[in-house]
Amino acid sequence: MTLVKDSPPDAPEIRPEAPAAKKRRGRRENLAGYLFMSPWIAGFLLLTAGPMAASLYFAFTDYNLFNSPKWIGFDNFTTMFHDPRWQKSVEVTAKYVVIGTPLKLLLALGVALLLAQSRRGQAFYRAAFYAPSLIGASVSVGFVWRALFSDDAIVDRTQSFLGFHTGGWVGDPNWVLYSLVALTVWQFGAPMVIFLAGLKQVPKELYEAAEVDGAGPFRRFWNITLPMISPVLFFNVLLETIHSFQIFGSAYVVSNATCGPADATLVYTCYLYQKGFRESQMGFASAMAWMLLLAVALVTAVLFWSQKRWVHYEEDAR
Repeated sequence: MTLVKDSPPDAPEIRPEAPAAKKRRGRRENLAGYLFMSPWIAGFLLLTAGPMAASLYFAFTDYNLFNSPKWIGFDNFTTMFHDPRWQKSVEVTAKYVVIGTPLKLLLALGVALLLAQSRRGQAFYRAAFYAPSLIGASVSVGFVWRALFSDDAIVDRTQSFLGFHTGGWVGDPNWVLYSLVALTVWQFGAPMVIFLAGLKQVPKELYEAAEVDGAGPFRRFWNITLPMISPVLFFNVLLETIHSFQIFGSAYVVSNATCGPADATLVYTCYLYQKGFRESQMGFASAMAWMLLLAVALVTAVLFWSQKRWVHYEEDAR
């Protein structure tokens, strides 16, 4: 007897989707995507794009929050450039950015280099050094910082014990800005973590080969570590520079809401707040805000332009 094996059934014929059905399916998918994005779109239009457009209009008006805006053209900008206190705020902010940002990044990189080495209690040290970044921007820390740098406080007593009789930093126009610099440097935890992640990506074979060739620690750091973490360094420089331009809370609290003494802590945003909410010159404050945006955009553009000279990506080596 001969057994006949059943042949497999024919595969169903796959027909191409009709253009009209394909278009309807694409519309449904787009609609679903826009539906999921709608909360973000609404928030962006109502809380970001809308206020930005309004502030751009107010920048060319005389507006005091109580009366209708009156169009005055570029008068706010002209008045701003001839305002001595505005010039002082630019000077104070520039000094804070130039001094505070490099010191913060140097300390963050130094601590990251130490924590990148295997040692006992490494997790504890990482958490301890990162903790100030979580609480440093709070108002309570600002009050504590003001108390630390006041007359006859711990900083003043320590200086006197070491032979430096400068008095409290908070009440001295020559020193109060450096207390703000010390506060921002103390919050080095966030860039430290980013540096640490970059250091973990550097191949150990490069250090071993350099050590065999007789390169010392400084040569290995300069010729291997810095080029390999240059993208991370660029990211931290860009981010911390932008954050430094936006300083407000610490200066406002440490100066006891005066931005003083003698305008020594009159950072740009503090003067903007005084003009907008204390003197009700919202048009002038809006013009100041847009000048700050242009300044940050210019600094960002310069940093991106300069990265071609000192930032090395893996794609460039291929």
